[in-house]
Amino acid sequence: MSGDWAWEQADEIAQDPQVDGATFVPIICGSNKTTISVATGQNNNWLVYLSIGNVQNHVRQAHRNAVVLLGLLPIPKTAKKHTNEAHFRTFKKQVLLACIVQNWCGHCTAVQNDLDSSGTLHSRTLVDTLMEAFSAAALWNDWGIDSQVKPFTDEFPHVNILHQLIKGTFKDHLIEWVTKYLEQVHEKKEARAILADIDCHIAIVPPFSGLQHFLKGQGFSQWTGDDSKVLMKVYLPAIKRHVPDDVVCTFQAFLEFCYLVRRDIITDKTLSKLQDTLAWFHQHCKIFCTTGVRPNGFSLPRQHSLTHYEVLIRSFGAPNGLCMLITESKHIKAVKEPWRHSNKFKALGQMLLTNQHLDKLAAAAVDFEEHRMLKGSAAFSDQGVDSVPIPQDPNPDADDDDMGIVDERLGLVHSAVNLACIPVQSLAEELDIPNFPNLLHDFLSQQLNADAGGPHPATFTGHVKIYHSATTTFISPSDPCGVGGAHHEQIKATPSWFCGPDRYDTVFVNTDDTRKGMQGMEVAHIVCFFSLPCTNGVSYPCALVHWFDYIVDEPDKLTGMWMVKPSFLDDNTCYLSIVHIDTIVHAAHLILIFGQELVPSQVNLHNSLDIYQGFYVNHFIDHHAFELVF
Repeated sequence: MSGDWAWEQADEIAQDPQVDGATFVPIICGSNKTTISVATGQNNNWLVYLSIGNVQNHVRQAHRNAVVLLGLLPIPKTAKKHTNEAHFRTFKKQVLLACIVQNWCGHCTAVQNDLDSSGTLHSRTLVDTLMEAFSAAALWNDWGIDSQVKPFTDEFPHVNILHQLIKGTFKDHLIEWVTKYLEQVHEKKEARAILADIDCHIAIVPPFSGLQHFLKGQGFSQWTGDDSKVLMKVYLPAIKRHVPDDVVCTFQAFLEFCYLVRRDIITDKTLSKLQDTLAWFHQHCKIFCTTGVRPNGFSLPRQHSLTHYEVLIRSFGAPNGLCMLITESKHIKAVKEPWRHSNKFKALGQMLLTNQHLDKLAAAAVDFEEHRMLKGSAAFSDQGVDSVPIPQDPNPDADDDDMGIVDERLGLVHSAVNLACIPVQSLAEELDIPNFPNLLHDFLSQQLNADAGGPHPATFTGHVKIYHSATTTFISPSDPCGVGGAHHEQIKATPSWFCGPDRYDTVFVNTDDTRKGMQGMEVAHIVCFFSLPCTNGVSYPCALVHWFDYIVDEPDKLTGMWMVKPSFLDDNTCYLSIVHIDTIVHAAHLILIFGQELVPSQVNLHNSLDIYQGFYVNHFIDHHAFELVF
């Protein structure tokens, strides 16, 4: 709602005095194909969804009924003998591309065989003029327009055909081209060995909160949009040593483009960087032409759509991840579950009725919430549980075995929980860090500002409380998050994760507030989380960390990633220190820097951080990390 088009519409509405005080509500429609049933008739349908442009995108992602089912269009069937006939296949393409001939651009008039050239932007006026001036055959062959069918989007100000930027360009184009390149320049057996090595690189990527692991690499039969999104986060370092530098730069430019357009706030500076990144992508992408992978060029609608992002963002605002994946996530609630709950006989009417009931229940829940009918429990009072007084303990000094006060009324339990404590010396022995008490002393000296005249702490010999995880919460509108825009990630430091191997994550630690990006942060490996109670009544939540050093003072020119290595002292012991939890900014994801040798068989995703000595700082792991690093 911040683009030029919305302002133009607001100016036009303001000229009509009858709509004074009205709100401009743009409509967003999306259509996607899904298979409802395979065994019972192969029921395929096109689902039409509707949303409005006044809500933020994270509300749609949070499944708060900002996307509703508008229509369910069955796909026409034919006999098998007609499935390969030209007119039937063309009809399916027309439906898929909203009545635009296959391989033509839905945004401009660029020629089908030369989409790399620029063209005039489509508009209703232009299409109407062309339909009056040319025959149906000329419109089809020369302009990519089907004059026999009028799409339902004809009155829309903009038709955004899904080009599947990530799943299409990344998976169907770039990854496939890398495979073809390896098969062209290497013998078949050697190419298979290289692809297997790339799969191994992907399989041993260290874990990260919310990151899906490809234990067999990229060799799976059916891809989803989520698979492509996850794979693009870890694919770049995996292929670096097997492909030319131009291929690596192509992937790096494409990834940066995807993350830039996903920002929730896009400025003129961002758009300028977006154009530079796109030019960088087109420059290095030529390697696939010169090597024979794409000898006829790149006349591809999905990649051609990248050139329209700047104009569309200026007109309609930042997309902020608005794509068809949001409607795909609606398939389960809107179609698949209603189908399962039907009796399967003429199920369409039953499915639509189920959706009506769900919409009414959602509307009722909003109304009940507004009238505070869902606040607390009605079992206690008309005002809810908040008005119920909490009884006071008649003998607060008594030693109560249950560590709290239990109200006789159902549902009110007030308790206190004490964490297990461990002596400092025992923790030092468990961690095999003899100088742990000295590290504690240095930390307390820093916190108490002893060097500036503050009290000099004595050696701490008490007990500390151990934690196996911490949660970092931050505002991240570009990531899948709640309605308020907040997102949280867990940082683990546990000897056993889900009854399996240990997991100790890496983090960004703020070391200089005056500098931006990686120049003001250091990377560290969490060894232990603990809380340090002191005699002055202050409790210090801390983390014992193993520091990393930067390999060079700038990002790698090919991948765009910073490179780090574990830091050691002169006696080859780990460089450890204790930091306050407040200095931890965000979880960091490190990817191994692979050499020319094959990955040892004993390396896996759980121990790779301990075995390898060089790592890329993966700022593509999520959008918040991308903003932090650069």
